[in-house]
Formats: sequence, structure tokens, C-alpha cells
Amino acid sequence: MAERSSVLIVAVVDDDQSVLRSLEYLLESADYVVRVFSSGKELLDSGCVPEIDCLISDIDMPGMEGYALLRAVRAARPEIPVILITGYPETLRGLAHLGDRPRCFTKPFSGPELLAAVGEAIRKLRG
Repeated sequence: MAERSSVLIVAVVDDDQSVLRSLEYLLESADYVVRVFSSGKELLDSGCVPEIDCLISDIDMPGMEGYALLRAVRAARPEIPVILITGYPETLRGLAHLGDRPRCFTKPFSGPELLAAVGEAIRKLRG
């Protein structure tokens, strides 16, 4: 079995460029390698799903919304930690159908709390 790199890669998907850049800077400040995508399709088409250690995705996006992206990513990598973000708390009701519920944050959220959630998720993934 190949050993994983010590580089930790977080993918961020959000159609709001200001949120995307803010999360990129926040995660880079914590020494994560960050891959940013404006849509779920863009992430899936990139081919980088096998290399990421954590996915942060907006729920409410045009085209492929966050729940559909979550299902697609988990089909490829069931173990990957996913953190969902939303500006619309009522959309969190859609989580009821998910067996392994991802961590969720409502915008605006605390940067330190999000970083703590990413760190915890990656620690669990890497054991």
C-alpha cells in the first residue's frame, strides 16, 4: 500500500468567488494545500478527488448542488470527510436522508471553528 504524502489537500467548492477566496486564504494560513472550484462539476472533472483529504462545499449552487456533489464524491471515496456550508439554514433539512452526516456550517461562520473541524476530520481520516 502506498504511503500518503504529509501534504494535506483541502478542496473547496463554492460559486461565490469571495467565499471561495476567503476560504482559500484561511486554509492556506493553516498550511493546507487548497484546490478551489466554482462548481461541483469542475471538481469532478478535475480528477483530483483521489488526492484530497477533505472537501468543503457550499450546498446552494447552480447546476450541481452540494448534496449531489457529496453523493458523487462519496461514491468515489466513501471515507472522505465532507464539510458543508450554506447561507440558508433551511437547506440543512436535506441532511436527514444521509446516513453519515457531514459537518455543517451556516454562513457567516467562525474561521477558527471551521479550521478545527477540518483538522479533526483529517485526523479521523488518517487515523
